[in-house]
This record gives sequence, C-alpha cells and structure tokens, in this order.
Amino acid sequence: MSLADPTSDTTPFFSDDSEAEGSEEPGAGPSQRREVEEPASGVSSMRSVFTVIVLCFINLLNYMDRFTVAGVLPDIEQYFGINDGKSGLLQTVFICSYMFLAPVFGYLGDRYNRKVIMSVGIGFWSVVTLASSYMPREYFWLLLLTRGLVGVGEASYSTIAPTIIADLYVKERRTQMLSLFYFAIPVGSGLGYIVGSKVDDLAGDWHWALRVTPALGLVAVVLLLFVVKEPKRGAIEARPEHTLQRTSWLGDMKALCRNPSFVLSTFGFTAVAFVTGSLALWAPAFLFRAAVFNGERPPCVKGPCDTSDSLYFGIITVFSGILGVASGAEASRRLRLRTPKADPLVCALGLLLSAPFLYLAIVFAQASPIATYVFIFLGETFLSMNWAIVADILLYVVVPTRRATAEAFQIVLSHLLGDAGSPYLIGVVSDSLKQTDSYLWQFRSLQLSLLMCAFVAVGGGAFFLATALFIEKDRQHAANYTPSDDEPIVVPKSGRSTRVPVSSVLI
Repeated sequence: MSLADPTSDTTPFFSDDSEAEGSEEPGAGPSQRREVEEPASGVSSMRSVFTVIVLCFINLLNYMDRFTVAGVLPDIEQYFGINDGKSGLLQTVFICSYMFLAPVFGYLGDRYNRKVIMSVGIGFWSVVTLASSYMPREYFWLLLLTRGLVGVGEASYSTIAPTIIADLYVKERRTQMLSLFYFAIPVGSGLGYIVGSKVDDLAGDWHWALRVTPALGLVAVVLLLFVVKEPKRGAIEARPEHTLQRTSWLGDMKALCRNPSFVLSTFGFTAVAFVTGSLALWAPAFLFRAAVFNGERPPCVKGPCDTSDSLYFGIITVFSGILGVASGAEASRRLRLRTPKADPLVCALGLLLSAPFLYLAIVFAQASPIATYVFIFLGETFLSMNWAIVADILLYVVVPTRRATAEAFQIVLSHLLGDAGSPYLIGVVSDSLKQTDSYLWQFRSLQLSLLMCAFVAVGGGAFFLATALFIEKDRQHAANYTPSDDEPIVVPKSGRSTRVPVSSVLI
C-alpha cells in the first residue's frame, strides 16, 4: 500500500463481490455490465456500511479514553496530591496536543492515504495510553506528558474519519451516517465514566481504568487495515479528484476564512467545546463535592474514592447523548422541508435551550441531587443536538479537496478557544474563589466557576443564528464550485511543490 496514493488499497477481507462479478463474466452484455458497475466512490454499499461501523467503533474508543480520566479524577487528585488547577491541566495538555497536531493531519489527510495515517496514529495512541497507567505518584509531570501524547492519535483520526464518510454518502444518507458516527461521542464519553468508575471499584486501583481502551485500540487498528477501504475523494458527488485541483495550504486557508458559514459555525461549535470540556472533567467531581458537603458521601481521604457520581453522570451522558443526537438530526430533517436554514437554526436552538437547564443544574446541586440530575440530563440532551449537524454543515459548505483541512482548522479553533483552556480555567477560578479549604468552599468555589458554562452556551447560540444568514449562499457556492482557469494549483517540480496557473499546465 502506498501512502502517497490516496486510493490505493489492498484488503484480503470483505472483498467487493459486485466488482468481482462484473469483471469475470466475459459474455456479459452491456446492460449486465451497467448493473454491476463499480460505485462512484470505488467502495461497494456493503463495504461502505462496514467502514462506517469501524469508524464509529474507533470514535467511541477515542471518547471513552478521553473521559476515563474524568471518571476517576478524585482518585487521581488524592494519589498525586494536586489542586483543581493542576487537575484541569490533565484535559488541557491533551487538548492542546490534539489541537496543534490537527492541522498537520488535516494537510496529510487531504493528500495521502487516509487509512494508513489513521492506523499509525491509533496504534501510537494505544501504546501511549497504556504507558500513562504506570506513572508513580512522584511523577505527575510524566502523566501530563503521556496524556499530551495521546492527542497525537486522536488528531490523526478525528480530522480524517468524517471526510471518509463524506466520500461514501451524500445528502440525507450522509446525514444519517454522520449521526451514527457522532452517536459515539456521548456514548463513548458516558462509557468512559462508567468503565473508569467500575474498573476502579473492582480493581481497587484507578490505574487499571486506563488499561481498558489500549487493548481495544489495537483491535481497532486491525479492523482499519483489513475492513476499511479508501474511497475516491469527491467521486460520490460526481466531482472526482482529478476535476477538483488541489490548491496550496495557504490558498485553502484563505478560501476557508472567506467562508462565513464555516467561520461562524466554527465559533458556535467552540462554545459547545467550551461547555462540554468543562462539564466533562468537572461535573463528576462537582457532584461528589456536593454530596460530601451535604453529608451524603464520605470525603476522599485515602483511595479508592467513591465514584458513584461518575457512574451516574456517565449513564446520563450516554442516554442524553443518544436522544440529543437523534432528535437534532430528526429536527433538522423535518425543518429542511420548510427552510434551507434548518441546520444552523437547530444548532442555535439546542444551545439556547441547554443554557437555562445547565444553570439550574449547577444552582440546585446543594438543594436537590435528583433535580440536579434531571437538569443535567435536559441540558446535555439539548447540547448534543448539534454534533452531527455541525459536521454536516462543514461538509456541504466546503469543497471535497479542502474538507480535511477544514476539519483540522475547526478542531484547532474550537479547542483553542474552547475545551483546551476551559477545564484549566474552571480549576483556576475555583482555586481563586476558595477562601478556605473547607468542604463548603471546595464545593462553592467550583459551583461558581461552572456557572460560566451557561453564559458561553448563549453566546454559541448567537453564532449559529448568524450562520443562518449565510448558509444558503455558501452551500450553493460549494456545490457549484469550479476552479477558475488561472487559479493556482500545486504541481510537483524536482521534488518540490510549485504553484502555477492552471492555464500553464498542458493535459
């Protein structure tokens, strides 16, 4: 398999029967040959389904690993003797690594074999995740380093996988498959809390919670290599790669920055990342501190700590995520019959509705745990409505040869201003508000700092409302995009890339 050949692929399993039948019947007539003609993407319908299933499984693993740490955070804080600020760094260093490497993998994903890139990245991620579970208590900085390196694997996957789905399906079918793909975010996140807390309870040691996903990661690499087939870029949209010339990376970035729907929806998604990043790390710890303050849980003086709140939060995250993603996709589908602005409007509605419920969940934590869990469920449900829709917006307002770069840019910006800093920011604000080290102020300071999430959600809703003003124009522009005669393209020359006008290239 050649890394440089974006369509080269050799897979001994799940061979395309329809393609084989079409090529082995010498006496077949023209009509018969048309019936078994290879799909435009180069991947059979059955193989496409298997590909999406494998990508969903890996996406689930990514988020499961990401939030296993949050599920055992009280144990980690007690084991290393760290404060809220340092605890927030566990998520921040991972997101920063993931964020800065995303453009690299986005560039590679638009130009080289995506399956190979993902396989190498996930293999590396599995090894580093396993290594992070063996850090002694004197070396917290090593745990931070390994969590940062985990971002390498996730960046190699998250920027590329949606573009493969985009090259397999179009229109409503694409939205359905993206919804299935993004179901893995809340489900994987919830499973991270559940697996982390239960493995911690069973083993009596939080280190074992970090050793579950690496084994499954190696299984994912095998599935990637032998099941997934690289589709032809843009061919499913009747615009194969050879008709869409690749511009330079700088040219791609200029085009993306001139795309208001892409830019505004990215800022809206940044608000989602800020809120989810904050809640993902701090919600279980916040609920635990509320229970300790109310006398419902004993304080964590010596591990293992009580992780029941992580278990409950994980279960809520799974079901609210499934309901939110499904209802968001269905609301978008129905509203599209009335207005082409449906997608950004549904995203805005989800964020604006989530804000008051998240606010109430944080305020009611001391008075009523049951009300808190109900409000968390409603807030997370509305927050999850936009996951698949935002991805779909990006894919239909950006041309195929820029999609991985656009995914990378969106990841960088949304994480840079979102969940890269929000867990650390929440922790630092909590430490600054803490007047004493009593259980009251451990709870109250974190409660006050988490209230920021509700206001950020309102801001995100405003960005999606602004997106609705431009979405029709930008979608039409991407659908009808054709390079101008003199638009610069990248042509290899003596081992280097040279930008020349199209008119100077003889075909």
